[in-house]
Amino acid sequence: MRKLIATIHAVHGWFLKAANLLQSPLLLAIRLYWGWQFIQDGWGKMTHLDKVAQFFATLNLPMPGMTALMVASIELFGGLLFAFGIFTRLTSLVLFVNMTMAYLTVPDDRTNFFHVLSNPSDFYGATPYTYWFAALLIFVFGPGLFAVDKVLGRLAARKPVPLSVAVKTTP
Repeated sequence: MRKLIATIHAVHGWFLKAANLLQSPLLLAIRLYWGWQFIQDGWGKMTHLDKVAQFFATLNLPMPGMTALMVASIELFGGLLFAFGIFTRLTSLVLFVNMTMAYLTVPDDRTNFFHVLSNPSDFYGATPYTYWFAALLIFVFGPGLFAVDKVLGRLAARKPVPLSVAVKTTP
């Protein structure tokens, strides 16, 4: 019996190691796909600021022109940072808040947002949901191994070579 349990434990450990290898590629795929979506949406808003501002005015948002520019910038530049994994968790938080505000400012989406427990299909059927959820996932789990943040972190963790060793002086 002990041998069977040990075998099951070993197989389970192997399975977990194999499954863990998929985490970073999945996080990269989420960042690239949804980062590109944010970039496209931000660019669309940026190139049609007057229409976006008019729509924001119908929602009674303050300073609709400035709000449109801010939202377009957050989505465009935030999408770039998100996709490449630069300042990933902070960027994800900003995008998450932006999409939460998208939920809360459009009347139909606001209703859907508050149906999260009573009618979840309304909640996850709303337009902002997938953007909101992608930003939340990356905020919580981080960018994975394939991100500029990780490269910079590895470079920062390197021990500097002492100047006396790096520069060889001749007598």
